[in-house]
Order: sequence, then structure tokens, then C-alpha cells
Amino acid sequence: MVFKEKVNLLLSEVLSERPSLFLVDVVITDTFKVIVTIDGDEGVVLQDCIDVSRAVEGNLDREEQDFSLEVASFGVGGPLKFVRQYKKNVGRTLIVKTETENIEAVLVEANDDFVVLSWEAREPKKLGKGKETVQKRIELSYGDIKEAVVTVTF
Repeated sequence: MVFKEKVNLLLSEVLSERPSLFLVDVVITDTFKVIVTIDGDEGVVLQDCIDVSRAVEGNLDREEQDFSLEVASFGVGGPLKFVRQYKKNVGRTLIVKTETENIEAVLVEANDDFVVLSWEAREPKKLGKGKETVQKRIELSYGDIKEAVVTVTF
């Protein structure tokens, strides 16, 4: 079995035992550095990374292929890739890039087909001079989203 296939199989096995965790990305470089990124429906704790690392590393033979392994949780600032990540971030503020605009909004809803975003905007008044604050809301299918990143508010 090819090294990459074996790593992916081991990751599938360990993550199937922990249904709240899921694989975001796995990169295997030319020098056999394995970089695994995981996320979880309730977040990821250090022990989750340790357990995944041990399950993979303990079942690979360094005599067969020398490698290095890094297992990390999905970090703030990384673009969301999966519907599951959107669902876990309902209620948080996202910066969403579409083909035509960038929107900073609260993720109100996320289902299997689309997300609903809500934000306030200043727009010219319908009557008279000046601007007024209006509540905006948009429903976007995942295909319309080029990139979405969770923002951190302090």
C-alpha cells in the first residue's frame, strides 16, 4: 500500500471512532512531512490531536518510510471548507467573499444547501437627506461563496 493511502486509511479509522471530529486537510510533502488538520463539532482539544497523532504514528513503520507527523486543530482565520464547519459556527461573525462583494455578517443559519447571513448597513434614507441603519439579510448557496472566514471579536 502506498504511504499516502495508508495515512488516509489510518485517519479514516481513528476519526470514525470519534464522530464529533472530522478531517479538514491532510498534506504529505515530498519529504514525507505529514500535516493533518482536524476540526470538531464541539471544537478540538489538545488530547484529540494527541490521540489522532498516536493512532497514525503508531501504525506506520519508520523502517519502511521515514516521516514526520504534525496534527493540529483548524485555526481561527482559516477559510471554512465544509458544511459542517458552517453549522458549528452559527451565531458567529464571518467575512464572506462572493463573486461580487465582501460581506461581514452574522451567520444566522446553516443547513445542507445554503447559509443565511444578517448584518446592519448604513444606507441613504428613502425620503429626505442623510442615512439610516437598515437590517440586511441574505441567503447564499455554498456554491456562491468563494471564501468564508470566522472573525474574532474582542
